[in-house]
Amino acid sequence: MEMQRRPFIRTTLGASLVPLAARAAETTTPGKLGWALVGLGSLSTNQIAPALQMTTRSKLAAVVTGTPGKGVKWREKYGLPAEKIYNYENFDTIANDPDVDVVYIVLPNSMHREFVIRAAKAGKHVFCEKPMANTPDECREMIAACAAAKRRLGIGYRCQFEAHHLEAVRFAREKVFGDLQHIDAGFGFAIGDPTQWRLRKKLAGGGALMDVGVYALQACRYLSGEEPVEVSAIETKTDPVKFAEVDETINWLMRFPSGLTAKCLTTYRFSGCEGFTAYGSKGRFGMQPAFGYGNFKGWTSNPEIPLAFPHVDHFLAEMDEFSRAIIEDKPFVADGTEGLRDMLVLDAVYRSVASGKKESVGKV
Repeated sequence: MEMQRRPFIRTTLGASLVPLAARAAETTTPGKLGWALVGLGSLSTNQIAPALQMTTRSKLAAVVTGTPGKGVKWREKYGLPAEKIYNYENFDTIANDPDVDVVYIVLPNSMHREFVIRAAKAGKHVFCEKPMANTPDECREMIAACAAAKRRLGIGYRCQFEAHHLEAVRFAREKVFGDLQHIDAGFGFAIGDPTQWRLRKKLAGGGALMDVGVYALQACRYLSGEEPVEVSAIETKTDPVKFAEVDETINWLMRFPSGLTAKCLTTYRFSGCEGFTAYGSKGRFGMQPAFGYGNFKGWTSNPEIPLAFPHVDHFLAEMDEFSRAIIEDKPFVADGTEGLRDMLVLDAVYRSVASGKKESVGKV
């Protein structure tokens, strides 16, 4: 079974469906691209920077922060020269830094558009955390800016480079469990600090849906290989003070062109919701947990067809694949258009919540 699972078919997700170990053996590494991290919060500190120490095609070359004290700490920890510590005001001078090839935007959602465009104008390839932006129009501006600068734009959809998810996509594409009929997916957690930026609409653009609901949406899109055409959504809010500006819990249904349906949940109210189940005409498969930073666990209705792989750092995988795409001049599946497609669906979900009716998904 292990040998049978290795030669994945290259489908609409492109080269990302080739397992990580096999991809690493395909070519020798011609060198590492220098990455600059913009925003030194928890994600950069605890996940991204450590992953950059293990990558084969990427390396930490610079950081950008609005807090001088953080810059000092990062210099000491990673041995960065003083001139590699930028701030938000002098960020544009990174254009003159030959050691920086890629700029990774790890800022609150509302700042993604500005810094993606500034990075592209500086002549750098850009990698941006999800959600790509706060509106579809912002996504389009970011795509246009990178296209005009002839630079790559990637979005941080790390699950698209993780072996369990890739195998689940293979199950769906090759109809291992028959024709896909329905998908249940959800991701949520009990959010803490009521003063954090994720609860401010101006910074986050939305609440649970924008933050973690996008993982459930992504799973439905890449498992189905289709784009939803219609959504119906409801919002539940149990704490109108804490969640005065953003959504707390949203349930939504999606209809796809083939007749496939999907039911999704996202919440900031409770933890334990983190996975998906895909129902085929001949069986089921899924993952729980499926979207966090730790070990994933897959399952299938047929014990002879496992869904189990060793844990690989998700950030390492996605960054090296982006560097690989640049070095080898190959397509990168999680590009700006992928981010725009998600934002079009999220926009329809919010419109449905507001109207109380079914809403059509906009076009790219």
